[in-house]
Amino acid sequence: MKTDEQLKKDVYAALAWDPSIHAAQIGVTVKDGQVTLLGEVSSFVEKWNAEAAAQRVSGTKATTFAMTVKLSAFGMRNDADIAKSAQIALDSTAGLPEDAFQVMVEAGCITLTGHAEWQFQRQAAFDAVRHLVGVTGVENCISIRPTTALVAMEADIESALKSAVAADANDISVALHGCDLTLSGKVANWEDRERVTRLAWGTPGVRHVLDNMTL
Repeated sequence: MKTDEQLKKDVYAALAWDPSIHAAQIGVTVKDGQVTLLGEVSSFVEKWNAEAAAQRVSGTKATTFAMTVKLSAFGMRNDADIAKSAQIALDSTAGLPEDAFQVMVEAGCITLTGHAEWQFQRQAAFDAVRHLVGVTGVENCISIRPTTALVAMEADIESALKSAVAADANDISVALHGCDLTLSGKVANWEDRERVTRLAWGTPGVRHVLDNMTL
């Protein structure tokens, strides 16, 4: 198991490795395996990339993000322009239901609302707007309303999830409550955790996934 000091060095290395991240502007603290990122970044995309880089480091048990987005003079836009760009981005993204999502912008932070049938549509909407110039944050409040009935059994879902991760993650368990699915157990790393959660969301008829897994 990594010490906090080694984990801190590894997180710094992961941040420095990504050319889209100004690692010198980001501070890292680690306590009992929990990583906290601090400092200022120049865009929401950089903030998002830094968060993803930290989560990919093996040995990270939990992550807290206290970074703020401070736009340059060239990156600032008014909320009306950002909202218009966001709507255009959603309309031009393949696979999204027409006129299903609404956009609200306040101080550069986009809030997405509406209903999707699948999690991939919810994620695609987020991905479509997070890179826009002037964005300081994105709140994805799109809910899932599946039109397909959930017919899979817990054992079938568990088997599918376990086959996608390492053999030492075989204690993953699934509990169904109507259209809601709860994941528990242990996985080896954040990559496996993300993979399992993504596959769980892909189960036809699932409305919500609660991730109670540990590393």
